[in-house]
Amino acid sequence: MDHLFWNPAPEPGAIPHGGDLGELRKAFPDAPEPWLDLSTGINPVPYPAPPVEASAWTRLPGAAEVRALRDAAAEAYRAPDAAHVVPAPGTQILIELLPRLVAPTRVAVVGPTYAEHAAAWARAGHAVAEVGGIQAIGDAPVAVLVDPNNPDGRTHPLDERLALAAALRARGGLLVADEAFADLEPGASLCPHVPHPNAGPALVVLRSFGKTYGLAGLRLGFAVADPGTADRIATALGPWAVSGPALAIGRAALADAAWRAQAARAREADAGRLDRLIARGGGRIVGGTRLFRTADFADGPGLYRRLAEAGIAVRRFAERPERLRFGLPAGKAAWCRLARVLKPEGFRLQGGG
Repeated sequence: MDHLFWNPAPEPGAIPHGGDLGELRKAFPDAPEPWLDLSTGINPVPYPAPPVEASAWTRLPGAAEVRALRDAAAEAYRAPDAAHVVPAPGTQILIELLPRLVAPTRVAVVGPTYAEHAAAWARAGHAVAEVGGIQAIGDAPVAVLVDPNNPDGRTHPLDERLALAAALRARGGLLVADEAFADLEPGASLCPHVPHPNAGPALVVLRSFGKTYGLAGLRLGFAVADPGTADRIATALGPWAVSGPALAIGRAALADAAWRAQAARAREADAGRLDRLIARGGGRIVGGTRLFRTADFADGPGLYRRLAEAGIAVRRFAERPERLRFGLPAGKAAWCRLARVLKPEGFRLQGGG
């Protein structure tokens, strides 16, 4: 039966991501447990998920529950209405799906950025080029812009992003705007500006739930687009794409504006504290968001090794060995553990606390 399935040529190597400690445990078997995982940009203080009705685990989700989540997401993201919102089992599945809904064409990905975007468009048969900025997109029919960018936190003024979307719309193109890290940031979102029903596709905005609410295992994300494109995405995802528990918890969290505002203030303070630790450890901050900070070090590989030997996982980049990305620690013990490794060498030799 194998002949029924088409298997594309294997990738030269899987794209590395944070959050999987298996290989680190093998490479550093003597590191203390439990590991402190700072390799992701997930909120370390999760939303207090409410109890879920037992029936959410034993029956298929109903249309009314899906609509309630879409309403809550439209309100939280300031989308025009629920018809513009599609819930999905995580943003990653949307990154994989969108290229398959577009006929093969040229795609410009503003980078360096989250590598899964370029990989997904290439797997779907598109000609993909990474470009250094909006001005370098040229006449490509499709553009991908991650804003705030991962891993450097780069942002663009709203008017520049709107102008890009308008230019692509004028030539029948598409802008995919990945706003996975936008929820806790002060910058303006493109969600209120998705086209009205008669304007046609020109803009799809991706929003991540798990990062903001610290519930990545729930697997929930959203696409915000004109209603026609939203319907195409929902049809491609198929029925019951989001689990009943995710529908219930997502609706409650998205409706809790007070928690989101408090989380933004608290994570801003945490990011500032992390900046100071990194600077004292000899790092030069190159960017980030309120959920992660990225810095260059004179001996990035050496610091990465020392952190791993101490049971602390951070994100490294093969193409930039001096660069490391740090998620936010949670709790006093985690902060102290990181501080001990990032302590200036002079203090370390003196045995300071």
